[in-house]
Amino acid sequence: MTSARTTVCLRGICASPGLARGPLVRLDEGAQTGTAVPATGPSDPTRLREAIDSACAELAALMQRASDEDAQAMLAFQVAMLKDPVLSEAAFAAISAQVPPEQAWRDAMELHVREYESADDLYFRARASDLRDMRDRVSRVLSGAAPIPVAPGSIVVATDLPPSRFLEMGWEGGGIALTEGSVKSHVAMLARARGVPMLIGLEPATLDGHGEALLDADNGMLITSPDAATVAGFAARQQTLRSGRLGAEAHRGLPAVTASGERVQVQINVADVAELANLDPAWCDGVGLVRTELFLRSKHDLMDEARQYKAYCRITRWAQGRPVTVRLLDAGADKPIEGYTVDAESNPFLGVRGVRLSLLHRQVLSTQLRALARAAALQPLQIMVPMVTSPRELDQVRQMLDSTVESLRKEGLECGRPALGMMVEVPAAALTCDLFQADFFSIGSNDLIQYVTACSRDSRPLAGLQDPLQPAVLRIMRKVVKYADTHGIPVSLCGDMASDPRCIPALLGIGLRSLSVAPAALAAVKAAVAGFRGEASEGEHSE
Repeated sequence: MTSARTTVCLRGICASPGLARGPLVRLDEGAQTGTAVPATGPSDPTRLREAIDSACAELAALMQRASDEDAQAMLAFQVAMLKDPVLSEAAFAAISAQVPPEQAWRDAMELHVREYESADDLYFRARASDLRDMRDRVSRVLSGAAPIPVAPGSIVVATDLPPSRFLEMGWEGGGIALTEGSVKSHVAMLARARGVPMLIGLEPATLDGHGEALLDADNGMLITSPDAATVAGFAARQQTLRSGRLGAEAHRGLPAVTASGERVQVQINVADVAELANLDPAWCDGVGLVRTELFLRSKHDLMDEARQYKAYCRITRWAQGRPVTVRLLDAGADKPIEGYTVDAESNPFLGVRGVRLSLLHRQVLSTQLRALARAAALQPLQIMVPMVTSPRELDQVRQMLDSTVESLRKEGLECGRPALGMMVEVPAAALTCDLFQADFFSIGSNDLIQYVTACSRDSRPLAGLQDPLQPAVLRIMRKVVKYADTHGIPVSLCGDMASDPRCIPALLGIGLRSLSVAPAALAAVKAAVAGFRGEASEGEHSE
């Protein structure tokens, strides 16, 4: 398509691969909602309370529509923050001093945003985007403004894009180009999960008047007002990419087998029972990770044994005899639960989370163990303990599990004694895996990479150090796999690496033969397994 506008080519960094073509939509920072009503309303605290409640309701509705665990966790974090009275305390104090609610809210949130942005800890700096997202949502509700409409399939150019705004848009055929952002940001994670091409660090430029854009995230380029020849070449590449995806789809219902005929177990990660509705259990070898913290979102849920039992039974029934691995509550850090997790930790990813938190709330842990042991009487089920650092932590959970089983039997309730394994995601545990009496290991690559590299996964400046294929990460994984194989301990990997076809040769190269992946990645991962011919990885050479 020939355009009267001169073609502009801008470079950026790939955050989610792919190609997209569509109308260009510019969302400037602070203008992602319609025109706001001036802050001249009465100083009534009720208006702000109602606006916060409305914002929480909107986020809760988005959570219900979200189909993946990352989106649900991000939105749950925002809801928990909005419900925290500390967040709005300064705003209500200003309203009491006759400051209009709109101004009081924005001024108070600006202080919080600046505090987060100036924090030494990278985790808090990354959370500043969530605070801006919450700030703008409540401000929009207060003002009565509506979000600027974005047609499905658009190429959105912005400074940054709030996670909740991303989830409100239709992305079929569209893409994102941000002048800021991070490869490890929430929006980048959502884009990858949905196959939405995305660039970050886009070169600044004035794009007024440009109607159409081509987003080539594979090569880090945004092309506006392309000429006919460029459009034709781009369309041919899109067709080739679609053909490749169709080829991968042929593997979805087949067993995962390498080119040399070796069988690889490919299971799926599950965050919500509802997401199993459109999945055929025959497509996978079981469920390698059930993220319980993403469907136990309140303190009441944590103590509801009957609700948990029903959820676990539904998942095991769906699996039809295939193994199911349920991870104990992995709350904390970016997965808060109101009334359960620790508020305002200075460094949440290195704080009280996972099993550390569970052992501080033994009644909650006991409730979950009871529900799991009862479900284990019906179908194959095993329990995985997250964030284990010391053998003593695993030992304490094992003692509680044994006591739980004994207690259930005394009560006359049918139960089983599930296998008890651990996530290997803390370097201290990975380097001393021989000291743990675990029935199985599951490598959690997301946190392991973060802790091995000492880089927050949300940090854009440090994104280059977060490469999962670097030797340090592969060597540690190789050590765990080698020990497990030597001693007959089942070992798998359930982090994001398993869902990335680029990483499959390296993972198979260090000896892994069991992977747990995002359901959407089943076909691509199986296709990558089929193409593996047994090349040794860098991690293997390093031994």
